[in-house]
Amino acid sequence: MKRYDGQVAVVTGASSGLGRRFAVDLAARGAVVVGLARRERLLTELEDELRRTSPESGAAVCDVSDTEAYTTELASIEREHGHVDILINNAGIEQRTPVDSPEGLEPYRQILETNFFGTVAGTLAVLPGMRRRRSGIIVNVSSDSARAPEPRAGAYAASKAAVSAFTEAVAHEVAADGVHVHVLYPAWVPTAMGMSGVNDSDGSLPPKAVRRTEEDVSRTVLERMGGDRMDINAAWLPLLAPIGRTLAPRAYQRGMRKFASSQ
Repeated sequence: MKRYDGQVAVVTGASSGLGRRFAVDLAARGAVVVGLARRERLLTELEDELRRTSPESGAAVCDVSDTEAYTTELASIEREHGHVDILINNAGIEQRTPVDSPEGLEPYRQILETNFFGTVAGTLAVLPGMRRRRSGIIVNVSSDSARAPEPRAGAYAASKAAVSAFTEAVAHEVAADGVHVHVLYPAWVPTAMGMSGVNDSDGSLPPKAVRRTEEDVSRTVLERMGGDRMDINAAWLPLLAPIGRTLAPRAYQRGMRKFASSQ
């Protein structure tokens, strides 16, 4: 297994789900981990677990949608530890946004503030130090929804598509500086967020080929980040969606519209 001994890693959305798994696994591989999230009780539990394998690790309450508070927290971590070597922008929220929703634009604003602007703020905050040191890793968590948007999830899909586009542009820009910027497509994971999507639909799970556990995704990320490939794909099947859209656009549209009518 790749080791991260002595490296300082920040993981957002670390109180549960994939974020917690990333944080715990990085600590077990030698990193000093700082987990950020909104839920203080869960962060206290996380901190106790992190310190069993990485005594200098810790956690702090932070809502990444408050970009000023998030960047201030990152600056504080850099001052305390001297540098940030790894940033995993994992924090995200999801909500169904059908076109006839009475809530209007507000859910779109909330989702973009967390999923996109939080990711942008964190990335831009740590890049200067990484570029000066000519080393660093950033992993921005996207979604297969960015490549194959589902009906009634326009806000979430748009936020993740924006994350993917932003990450790709930045990755090209800073590659020559020795900084590795990745976009993660984690497939479907049975986290609270993943299960909420199932509960909002007909209750059936996605195909096995796109299902992954938290441990699967974390192992994939920790082995591949820092490598030459910009995209980190936890499953191969979702890669067929863009191909299907290109080669058989009418069939793809019929399938998605049939899916929309079945919900």
